Amino acid sequence: MTGSADEGQQLALGVPAAPTPAPRRRPVGADPTTDDRPVALVQVDTGLAHLDRPFEYTVPESAAAAAEPGVRVKVRFAGQDLDGWVLERRDAADHAGRLSPLRRVVSPEPVLTPEVLRAARAVAARYAGTLGDVLRLAVPPRHARAEQALPPEPPEHPPLPEHEPRAWLPYPAGPAFLTHLRGGGAPRASVLALPTVAPDAAWPALVAEAARACVEAGRGAVVVVPDHRDVRRVEAALLAVLGPGRHVRLTADQGPQARYTAYLKARRGHVPVVVGTRAAAFAPVHDLGLVVWWDDGDDLLEEPRAPYPHVREVLLARAEQEGAAVLTAGLTRSVAVADLVARDVLKAVDAPRTAVRGAVAAVRVAGEGTDVERDPAAAAAHLPSVGWRLAKEALASGPVLVQVPRRGYLPSLSCQDCRRPARCVVCAGPLALAGPAGPPACRWCGRVETAFSCPACSGTRLRSSVVGARRTAEELGRAFPGVPVERSGAGTVLDAVAGGPRLVVSTPGAEPVADGGYAAALLLDAWALLDRPTLDAGEEALRRWCAAVALVRPAAEGGRVVLAGAPTHVSVPAVEALVRWDPAWFAGRELDERRELSLPPTARLAALTGSRAAVAAALAELEPLVPASVLGPLPQAGDRWRALLTATVEDGAVLARELAALKARASARKEPDPVTVRVDPRDPAS
Repeated sequence: MTGSADEGQQLALGVPAAPTPAPRRRPVGADPTTDDRPVALVQVDTGLAHLDRPFEYTVPESAAAAAEPGVRVKVRFAGQDLDGWVLERRDAADHAGRLSPLRRVVSPEPVLTPEVLRAARAVAARYAGTLGDVLRLAVPPRHARAEQALPPEPPEHPPLPEHEPRAWLPYPAGPAFLTHLRGGGAPRASVLALPTVAPDAAWPALVAEAARACVEAGRGAVVVVPDHRDVRRVEAALLAVLGPGRHVRLTADQGPQARYTAYLKARRGHVPVVVGTRAAAFAPVHDLGLVVWWDDGDDLLEEPRAPYPHVREVLLARAEQEGAAVLTAGLTRSVAVADLVARDVLKAVDAPRTAVRGAVAAVRVAGEGTDVERDPAAAAAHLPSVGWRLAKEALASGPVLVQVPRRGYLPSLSCQDCRRPARCVVCAGPLALAGPAGPPACRWCGRVETAFSCPACSGTRLRSSVVGARRTAEELGRAFPGVPVERSGAGTVLDAVAGGPRLVVSTPGAEPVADGGYAAALLLDAWALLDRPTLDAGEEALRRWCAAVALVRPAAEGGRVVLAGAPTHVSVPAVEALVRWDPAWFAGRELDERRELSLPPTARLAALTGSRAAVAAALAELEPLVPASVLGPLPQAGDRWRALLTATVEDGAVLARELAALKARASARKEPDPVTVRVDPRDPAS
């Protein structure tokens, strides 16, 4: 559906379209319209859902050569100059009335390629979003100096360096996967990576060797990882496997010029491989032959801006449209990827159990066996005696990793007498201690509590509910005098540590790599990860634990791990999967439970959030249009309400389409309090 700018202005103002006026005579001196495809179809960045469609403009003679599909332009819309994209040039207009001319071409660089445009449309449809929102995520802002500095023609690359692929050898189907890639095929695989401390066999080498096989076939690859530390590790592997000049980094935290330069290098064909974070998922690589993403369960792969797409869905859409191969790898397998494997969209590529047992450190759960008999209290302590003994023994041969689920000093306090959580009397936020000295303060509003009194028992003493990483480092420093203690977490994230004896206290996801691997690891307060009130608590706990265990030397080389704080009176699937190192079993079990409960990924789900009246009105509009079940609405924080809509996978497209139409109608009515729509959120309760 297209329209003119005048029609768009009327719709934007909320008034009906007036009869089309007769064409007026062109002012003297105005730029005449070109005779070569004089109509441009432009996607105008209005920010309004009901105007999320192309509009037609005439192309002035002066802009005829530059206004090609994919370039940025300025157009007049609703009384102001707005940004837009030329999507198409036409010989005639569909609109019968007068068309406005393009104001100017911002840049002749066609940065919006047809492939990126198709992927953006698919993502917008999948997540009930607008094309404009997705394009803002896909294409970085223009930087004129970057366009001028980068040569238009790609450089000559030297021959690929000699390399013998070794990372894929432990996987029986690995060599066949690489052979298929070298032949220009499009295999689709989900790989459970073996934990290893050897650089030439670790997961970055696995990714780099797949990218090389794709380059050898004359095609390009896009590799997406969660954070900048992963980017650096993959870059080092690509440099070793591909040599210099064949890849570029593309991340959102780059400066404007660096990010735009990286994007242009991919579009102009300077490099065949792009590696980066979420921003790289739409990289316009020439002849895309492979899409890769690492650690599907990491929440950093989910875009926090509308329409909130996951990297997985972006790359799967691109692979489907461009005939590219797919590789998703991780130490664990998310439930979403397990569903793709179960539906035969992806093929599981796993190492045999003998190889797994030889690569993993020995994992022990504190409190099992004779621990309780020896010391019942210490077995359930923050640092149990079995963990203390392990750390003392392991420090003789190398560094010891200590994973603590919470940052800070004492991030959660409770009443000493009745164990009720300590709350702020002003905002009901949790009280915490930021250091060993000073009174507790609220983590939400910052109010200092100088005279605590428990509302349940009138107790005045406080105790720690959770011990943070800073307090743990302090305790370990006293327990092991003379041993260096390093912390890695929010504000100070270490990439690597030396291989000598030292204690490394880290929050989940910030664990640094140790030279030669850690001699041992202590995973403390397991309950803090397991007790999170989220749908994926067990999945996330297993993923965090496996990431730490993978940095420890294998059991044959003395590598040992203690998991402390896990329940021992009941069977916990995530703990079982860690001890046996069987993440595929755990993912399959979780998938079966989700299927029984009609939860994602076996069903489509949408969360509608807004005022109670707005959510009720939205549900009333959707009820006759969407074959979905409604859960709620239920109250949320700040006088907000939330309702969940669940539909079958087959009805998912209908659900997304009607949600997009709902947003468009609310935009056209200029509703002061529209509902927020989020399709397939990571956690429905968030």
